[in-house]
Amino acid sequence: MLLEDLAYDVLEHAKRAQVKIATAESCTGGMVGASLTAIPNSSVCYLGGFVTYANSAKQKLLSVPEECLQIHGAVSPETAHFMAEGCSQQFEGALSIAITGIAGPGGGSPEKPVGLVYIATSHNNQTQVEKHIFTGSRQEVRHAAAMEALKQVLTRLQ
Repeated sequence: MLLEDLAYDVLEHAKRAQVKIATAESCTGGMVGASLTAIPNSSVCYLGGFVTYANSAKQKLLSVPEECLQIHGAVSPETAHFMAEGCSQQFEGALSIAITGIAGPGGGSPEKPVGLVYIATSHNNQTQVEKHIFTGSRQEVRHAAAMEALKQVLTRLQ
């Protein structure tokens, strides 16, 4: 399935459920938001998003606590959780998608390898975080993360 096809399915389900969607992206750099806005009339459900690549942006725009970033790092389930909740709050209760990870080719470690991505969804005060390890080039990791994020949203909408 193509990213655009999955984005279309997400928007159709969101319309039927009358749910608004927002995004908070780090390693995907806005790929999820771009896939959603590629669909005509996406503004019915998609409110907008943040690309918070730097830790300072995560803190300032999504209210990720500095101590969370210091203790757990930017690529952690805790940070993904705060990103999703912060995004949902900024967009007044929208179902939010947050993605943080290491797309590579560098930046990995034994504890946090290249391809490690945390994806969180938050809606109605319920936040779920999933851990994934994707393989491939930087672009392949980013694409796989965007696909998986949309799949998680689709699951929450069904």
